[in-house]
Amino acid sequence: MSLITPREPVIAERFAQERFIATQQARQLRRWSELVVAAASSCGDRHAVNEDSHSDVSDGHAPVFIVADGVGGGVMAAWVSRHVVRRVQAALGKGRIDAQAVRNALLEADRDVARRVAKRTTGSGAATVALCAGTGSLLARWFIGWVGDCRVYRLAKADGETPELITRDDTYRNLGESPPAGGSPDDPARMVGNGAVGDPCVERIELGSGEALLLCSDGVYKHVSSDDMRQALATSEPLARRCMRLIEVAREHGSIDDATVLVVRRVARPRAALWKYACIGALALLFAVMLFAAASDAIAARPLVTATDVQSNLCREHELEH
Repeated sequence: MSLITPREPVIAERFAQERFIATQQARQLRRWSELVVAAASSCGDRHAVNEDSHSDVSDGHAPVFIVADGVGGGVMAAWVSRHVVRRVQAALGKGRIDAQAVRNALLEADRDVARRVAKRTTGSGAATVALCAGTGSLLARWFIGWVGDCRVYRLAKADGETPELITRDDTYRNLGESPPAGGSPDDPARMVGNGAVGDPCVERIELGSGEALLLCSDGVYKHVSSDDMRQALATSEPLARRCMRLIEVAREHGSIDDATVLVVRRVARPRAALWKYACIGALALLFAVMLFAAASDAIAARPLVTATDVQSNLCREHELEH
């Protein structure tokens, strides 16, 4: 966010030297799909530390990815954004993901941040957040959740197409509410951590093979157009480098705020992998059928004992006894 944080806890001092663009990239292999995930984040000139945060793309967690932006007008902004990411990530990594699970994770993060901040200061801290969570064996269905003005875009399979904005900023203007004295209609009216979370927004979308989701903070999208975004991403460079380039474009256009980009690209596994699992399933079915047939033959080969046979055996036993 654009305001200066009045207080930052000691635990954030290790981030004080961030002035470069930090990047990550990883591949997550699932049974039927592969995710290529990359992120880039940079501290702006307004803060001593980066008050944005994002999911660690390399730790192999559940397919849940988050970008959070600490609200500068509150306390402990950097810590809050990182804690929101950790808290929501943990909540959605434990069980079935659906729209209500996403809402519950954001609401619980709001309460948890408020409790923890209250133990350290009388002020309040908060963050805006956007997330995406993949579901199903194919990871073709994704839930998009957000509170505040972090954004999520869909990127088409073909590089060079204009990104599609999925989220709608929770600003005072969009919500038809009046900002507080000194505030702007374009400031976020909803955030996680200070009780202003409201009812978190959740959408469900289908993500095709080759398509991607882009999550970013306002330090990026407020300074790049859709065409700028398209051009920065439409290259053959590694995905992390493209994320970095998008932040560089935002800086060239005057962004001095913290800036974060995270991209998740879904790719269906090659046909060879699908064929492998299909063959294993077919062999297992064939083996089961053969076992059933063998058992049936064994039963059919056994002699049939009738009531007459039983009576004859009893008579012979009686004659032997006498």
